[in-house]
Amino acid sequence: MLFMSIYTYEPAKRDEVLARRTKSLFTPEGAKCLGQWSDAAGGRVVTLYECSNSMVGLQWCHAWNDLGKFEIFPVVDTEELLKAMAAQ
Repeated sequence: MLFMSIYTYEPAKRDEVLARRTKSLFTPEGAKCLGQWSDAAGGRVVTLYECSNSMVGLQWCHAWNDLGKFEIFPVVDTEELLKAMAAQ
């Protein structure tokens, strides 16, 4: 499954977030990061990842919960969605 996460952190936590991210991007077994983008103004990171199941995604996010909060939701390719909807 594909998941999108929006990670939001407080400005006071910026240096801690950057230091941790510079060291590594924790990726649990069964997960693959497909892309990651940072808000140019700071304070948010958007990640697209593929996971074998939702619990793997929760493991991934848990490693960052002490510095911010997540919004996580499953996503589908728009073209695939349109084809599926048209077939009904």
